[in-house]
Parts: sequence; C-alpha cells; structure tokens
Amino acid sequence: MGIIAKQSTFNVISIGIAFLIGAVNMVFLYPTYPGKEFQGLVVALLANSNLIQPFISFGVQHTLIKYFSDSKSKEERDRLLWFVLLFPLLILLLIIPMYYQFNTSILEFISGSSEAVGRFPFLILAIAISTAYFEIFFSWLRVHLKSVFGNFLKEVYPRLLTFSLLIAYIFGSLSLDTFINYLILGYYLRLCCIAVYSFYIYIPSFHIKLPTNWLAMLRYSALIFLSGAAASFILDIDKSMIFAITSQESVAFYAVALYIAAVVEAPGRAMFQITSPLVASALNKNDMVRLEVLLKKSSTNLMVVSGLAFLIINLNLLDFYKIINQDGYASAISVVIIVSLGKYFSMSMGCLNNIISNSKYYSYVFWFSVSSAVLAVILNYYFIHAYGIIGAAIATLAVIVFINVCKIILIYSVFKIHPYNNKSLSIFGSVFLIYGIVNFIPTLINPFYSIVLRSLLILALFVIPLFVFHWSSEIEEILKRFKKLF
Repeated sequence: MGIIAKQSTFNVISIGIAFLIGAVNMVFLYPTYPGKEFQGLVVALLANSNLIQPFISFGVQHTLIKYFSDSKSKEERDRLLWFVLLFPLLILLLIIPMYYQFNTSILEFISGSSEAVGRFPFLILAIAISTAYFEIFFSWLRVHLKSVFGNFLKEVYPRLLTFSLLIAYIFGSLSLDTFINYLILGYYLRLCCIAVYSFYIYIPSFHIKLPTNWLAMLRYSALIFLSGAAASFILDIDKSMIFAITSQESVAFYAVALYIAAVVEAPGRAMFQITSPLVASALNKNDMVRLEVLLKKSSTNLMVVSGLAFLIINLNLLDFYKIINQDGYASAISVVIIVSLGKYFSMSMGCLNNIISNSKYYSYVFWFSVSSAVLAVILNYYFIHAYGIIGAAIATLAVIVFINVCKIILIYSVFKIHPYNNKSLSIFGSVFLIYGIVNFIPTLINPFYSIVLRSLLILALFVIPLFVFHWSSEIEEILKRFKKLF
C-alpha cells in the first residue's frame, strides 16, 4: 500500500472517530443539557476565532509546504522552518495592541453587536493564536510525511476536549466562564503536544539569516493569507450572519446540519494532509505526468468514498433526527442535503486545490476567494432574510459551485488537465441512482434499526458497481485487506 493510501486510511479512521465524538457533542450533549443557546454561543465564538486566525498565521503554513521540497540544502530548509515559526510573532506584535484597542468594533462587525459574544473577546483571540501555530506545526509534520498524529490532534482532540468539558458542565463542575477558560487551556495543550512531536521528528539548526528567496516567500504568504482570510470568511460568515440576523438557536440548528454534511468531505480532509506536499514536490520538479496521476487518482478515490458517505448521510436523515429528538433541529434537514451536494462536488475535484496553491498560479486563488467572499455576503444577506437557515445553505452551495468551476477552468487552461476520467460519470450515475432507489424505502419504527439496515443496503448496492467497473484499485486493495483481517 502506498504512502498516500496508508496514511489516508489512518487519517480517515481518526476523522471517523472524531465525527462520532463530535456527533455525540453536537446532537446529544449540547442540545440536551446546556441547551441550544449555549451551543449557539460556543459555535459563534469558535467561528469568529476562525475569522481572525488567518491574520495571525499570514499563510506561512502553506509557504512551508510549497517551498520545503524546493529547498536544496539542509541549511535552506532549516532557515525556512525558523522563518515560518518566528514571522507570526511579528504579526502578533501588531495585532494584539490593535485588537485590544478596537476589539469592541471588531466584535460588533462579526457578531452583530451580540453581548454574549462580546463577553469573551479573549477566547476569540487566544484560540486564534493557538490554531494558527498549530497549523504551522502540522505543516511541519506534513512536509516530513508524518501526518497521522497531527491529524489526530487536529480532528479527534478538539472533539474529545469538548466532550470532557461538557460532561464536567453537566455534572455541575464547571460554569460557563470556567468552561470557556478550560477550552482555551485545552487548545494550548494541543499546541504543546504538536510542537514537541514536531521537534522530535526534526530539530532544525538555528540560523540568523533569512531564507534566500524570502521576498518570494513573503509575497506568496501575503497572497495565501488574503486568500485564506477570504476562505475562512466564506466558511464562517454564514454562522455569524445567522447569529446576527436570526437567533442563537438558529446557529445551533445550522451548525448541527453543517456538521452532518461535513462527513461527506472527511475522506478529502484525510487525503489532502499527505497529497499536498507530494503535489508541491511534483510541481517543483515540473513532473506533469505525476501531477495528472495525483489529480485523477485523488478525484476518483474521493468520488467513491465521499459518494458512499453522501448516500449514508442523506438517506438516513429522517431517522437520525428522530434520534436527536430535539425541538427545532429537524428544520435543518434540507440544509444537510443542500450543503452536502456542494461538498461532494468539491471532493470530486481531488487535489486540484493543492495544485493551484502550490503552483505559480496561486495568485488566482486570491481573486477567486475575494469574489466568492463578496458573493457569500450578498447571497447570505438576501437568502437568510428570505428563507432563514435554508437560505444560508443555498448561498453556501452557490458559492461552492462558483469557486470550484473557476478553479477547474483555471487548471484546464494552464496545465491542460482536469480531475475527471471515464470512470467519473459511472460513479456519479451510480451514486444518484442508488439515492433514487433507496429514498423510496420507508423507515422502520425504530430509527436505530432503520439506519443500520438502510446503511447495509446502501453498502451492498454500492459495492456492486465498485467491483464491476473497477473504479479504484487502491480501494479494492483496502477492502481485500479488511476481508483478510476479519
């Protein structure tokens, strides 16, 4: 099994565990005990933190991935590592005084003058700093092709932390304020873990000199920062605008729906941790054959795995919300379907995003992201006012389709490659045919039994075309290994 398949498999398992723990948090513990308002507040706080995080990291985590394989000597690589570690400190020297001077205005802008969010300005900045440095160290591990532990800390740890804090809150050991404080401490403990492991994997020799091409790195970081800021804006502006226009409860309903829909992109999140440095290496060596192979293979594999996730999630929604059994949450069923369609389209593009961000055409990402951010604000404002959280989902789907079509056109124009092949149509067709068949099967009285039986039926129907059309030799090999194991 190749390094991509091997580490992606471990990462998928980590993300699967993370989603299970997160599901318990999002759909059971939060709604049942602290309540929708508490859940909406925490989600809004973390969303606002994600809006600030790109301003701190300034895109240097992506700079590390792009330039590491291009550095010819150990000294150059070590200079690069110290550069990406120390540069955000300069950014913080500028940001922290400005944030504390204008934090009221900033919070009013991103949270609609919410007094609840305004009570915790320190949490928003503190978690943003922790997350920024975590991403830098995670990129450090990825360029050394050691993504598994970092992926565990990225995906599983925060859910496990939240689970532990919610249990403590339920039993009366924590108040809201202490919950927030321990949440911050937990994020910094995660940062310490990944920093120690990163230095264990590789300790760079310290050099006072800047990297040779530091001006090019700064230029790249600046554009990636602006693109990342716009991308984070796109990801979290819907929750912030729902919070500002509607209510905390609506944020909770929408956040749970997004969480369910995000299962569709879990395989991609696992794969991209390892494909990104490999794509950067292929580009730096000008190996276009390798690049096209990476693109098409990643597209096919993600269409298969994410397609199966799409079917299992969307065809069990009614039973899943019966299990949640909380007032109001089922109103977001349509949100799951709409957003998961967009996420499935994104996964079908394979590692195309990695190719753009690591190529000389990375500047286009900035213009795509800015255009999408403007479109997101306009569409969210209009559709949330008109249709509530369903409108936010429609706006999200429209933005996803717009930015992804732009990226496909760009890659085809400059590299004459695209993610799809002769297997793509049969995968898409099989996914939607199975959806059409299983969707007409009624649910059982017991939602747990219904989900298990329906999922087994989906899996059985899905495996048939998988082996008949030989969609993916890598996935077939993994399934055969599991068969031998059991």
